[in-house]
Amino acid sequence: MKLRNTGAREAATIQMGNLNNVEYTEVDMRGVPVLDNIKKISMVPLIFLIFYEVSGGPFGIEDSVKAAGPLLALVGFLVFPFIWSVPEALITAEMGTMFPENGGYVTWVASALGPYWGFMQGWMKWLSGVIDNALYPVLFLDYLKSAIPALGGGWPRALAVIVLTIAFTYMNYRGLTIVGWFAVFLGVFSIIPFVVMGFISIPKLEPANWLAVDIHNVSWGLYLNTLFWNLNYWDSISTLAGEVANPKRTLPKALFYALILVVCAYFFPLLIGTGAVPVERDLWTDGYFSDIAKIIGGVWLRYWIQGAAALSNMGCFVTEMSSDSFQLLGMAERGIIPEFFAKRSRYGTPSVGILFSASGVLLLSWMSFQEIVAAENFLYCFGMILEFIAFIRLRMKYPAVARPYKIPVGTVGSVLICLPPTMLICVVLALASVKVMLVSFAAIVVGSVLPPLFGYTERRGWLKFSTSAALPDLFALNRDSSQSLVR
Repeated sequence: MKLRNTGAREAATIQMGNLNNVEYTEVDMRGVPVLDNIKKISMVPLIFLIFYEVSGGPFGIEDSVKAAGPLLALVGFLVFPFIWSVPEALITAEMGTMFPENGGYVTWVASALGPYWGFMQGWMKWLSGVIDNALYPVLFLDYLKSAIPALGGGWPRALAVIVLTIAFTYMNYRGLTIVGWFAVFLGVFSIIPFVVMGFISIPKLEPANWLAVDIHNVSWGLYLNTLFWNLNYWDSISTLAGEVANPKRTLPKALFYALILVVCAYFFPLLIGTGAVPVERDLWTDGYFSDIAKIIGGVWLRYWIQGAAALSNMGCFVTEMSSDSFQLLGMAERGIIPEFFAKRSRYGTPSVGILFSASGVLLLSWMSFQEIVAAENFLYCFGMILEFIAFIRLRMKYPAVARPYKIPVGTVGSVLICLPPTMLICVVLALASVKVMLVSFAAIVVGSVLPPLFGYTERRGWLKFSTSAALPDLFALNRDSSQSLVR
């Protein structure tokens, strides 16, 4: 959202309450850079930002074949989007156009359930996002370690993680527009080698391979976690809505095109890999697509896939960090977390949020791939339950508020849309290990004590919480819309 220090008083400030009966004031705009010259994100970069926040290509889906075999892996990436991705994308389109501001799902939950639950939503989703982002340096180095064995462990690997994090963090600092077009370049570069591999593999395809299944030898936990991790985070783009050009029209279209791109980017490489090469499930781990490329096309194609994988993880990293840091900025503009998180650099980027997100990545990068996936899925599930509740409650509580994009269903339909993904969430939570449950619940407990702690620091004058006067008042909008309907 474009910050202004003139005319902001004319906009109504949303009264979303506070965490501990603290009266928040308007944001002190002195010293905040004027952002009129900051370019907004257009359609094409927005599509690829969503693509990288959700997917980034088929790198990381190999475990689905290891867990369940070719048939269930292929079916999963065709059916799972209808159970999870489509409902989440539809809800994001409606809520994102209803609240076209930074902060996204935090604003939805805070408006529907109050600021405490808004904070808890922000805490769980931010932590989930940072945990997710810790994956990408790991995947980046896993794809390179076959060419550079020293990156397989020890201090060279640790140093590489630090260098990568610093480099990608700086890119985020320089501007979201740069990140967006960088994502476009990386997306094209990462998809092309699989197109080439597909053409080369046609004479080698064995359709019978696609039907292989052993229902008695399926690791359901690994299978569902892999599908879930690779097909979620559609709501992450909502935290950048304030930076999008004409979000009320652009956001729904971008989500639709990105959904098609993501499904194709998963399904067809799986079709090629399982059809052109004899399937040995134990070999299907992170980085195996590069081995398949060597078998199908030779060493040159393997290097191309490895380079594409490395660059794809760069794209996932920078886009996830953008989402996480702008979420913190949006929360600060709503007065949910301390005011200093709303500070922007001269490039319009949330400098404090970027530093916090980068620090979290470095702290969590020691975890293994499977531990990271399971932990972030567990926290993400709790956040999604709050989003579904907020979506239904806002439909019931504020029916007259303008929704530039609205899912063409009533209240009952809204509930039905949320049922399949909620059932899936219950399954994912039930399959989590005891270790993941304990770590996740510990994180939730830590988050639950932060609001009263914030209230104490505010009363002592140690921290300041403010609400931007440029943000709309949902309640006033609903009253005005209702009156116009009556007239």
